[in-house]
Parts: sequence; structure tokens; C-alpha cells
Amino acid sequence: MALVGKKAPSFTAAAVLNGVEIVENFSLDQYVGKKHVIFFFYPKDFTFVCPTELHAFQERLADFESRGCAVVACSTDTEQSHWGWLQVEKKMGGIKGITYPIVADTTKTISLNYDTLFGDYDVNDNGDLIATGPMIAFRGLFLIDKAGVVRHQLINDLPLGRNVDEAIRVLDALQFNEENGEVCPANWSKGKEGMNADHKGVADYLAKH
Repeated sequence: MALVGKKAPSFTAAAVLNGVEIVENFSLDQYVGKKHVIFFFYPKDFTFVCPTELHAFQERLADFESRGCAVVACSTDTEQSHWGWLQVEKKMGGIKGITYPIVADTTKTISLNYDTLFGDYDVNDNGDLIATGPMIAFRGLFLIDKAGVVRHQLINDLPLGRNVDEAIRVLDALQFNEENGEVCPANWSKGKEGMNADHKGVADYLAKH
């Protein structure tokens, strides 16, 4: 299911903030009208590829924040599991030092609504989720604009870690388009020129490149 161009599914769920504080009513709605959001899913706490991604986003958190973008993570583990993993040192496989919010999708409905849910399940006629096996989230990533609309999505299979530099590049491209009205050609990166979305603009760009 493509969410690009649609309102990001709304939710209210428990989350851990600043690595220590558990809150019960976290929502992405708090950022609407204020910030762009990178919202990403990872499969499970206390695993192997997942901490490399979580730390990679933390290492570049200042770059996201300088662009007015919040970073929020989510998995189907409980908030207590998130909190416990956050107390474990990085050298021991933990994620201590992560400060951005980590949402607990214990009902699996957030992953379901973002179409990142992996596992054996079905939905009955009443819309209830029926599990017949373990359910976790694929590595989904969503860039949400200030209006709360999904502008980019990427979903990787479980073994495939993501590139944080690419997440920043796409954020830069979106903000460039919002600020200048120009579109971003292949392999565009911040500092490069865009092009006008018309025949002349395309022709001029291609002539120079």
C-alpha cells in the first residue's frame, strides 16, 4: 500500500523519550504544522541490525534537527522492552544514548496501518487483527511533511539495513522543492541545482548536464 501523498495514519501509543521517560500518549500529531518527521520502523529490540540503525540515526540527529525534522522510531515491542534496551551499553549490543522517541506498537495496529507488518495474520470482517504467528515490522521509513502528509516511503526486508545519508538527502530534496518550487533530478544532493518542471526547464537542465 502506497501512503505517499496521503495523510500519515494517526495513532496514540506509549513511547520512551530521551532514553528514560515512558509516556502513554505519544502521537505524531504534535509535529503537524511545526516539523517534518522521519518515522521509521525496525523489527525487534535486542537484535543485531536494529541497533546499528538506531545508533546511525542518533549520530546524525543534529543534522535532522538543524533541518527542523524530528526523528521517531517504532517497533512492535513493549515500552518496557524499549526502556530495558535503552539501559544497555552500545558495546554490549544495547542502544543507550538514543534520545529520540521510540514508540511501542504493542497492538501491531501502527505497523498494520503503515503497511509494514510482517508475519502470519489476517483481518476479519470486523476489521480485527487475528494473529496466527509472530508479527514484527519490516524496516519501513516514512518522510512526513509539516502538513502531516507522507512524501516518501521506503520499506526494506528484515536483513537489509537502511542508509541514513539517503534519508537526509530525500529530506533535503523535499525542503528544496518546498522552498524553491523546483524539482530534483536523479542523484540530486544539497547544493546542486534543481530544475523547473516544464519542457524548457528540463531541456535547459539536460543541455547543461
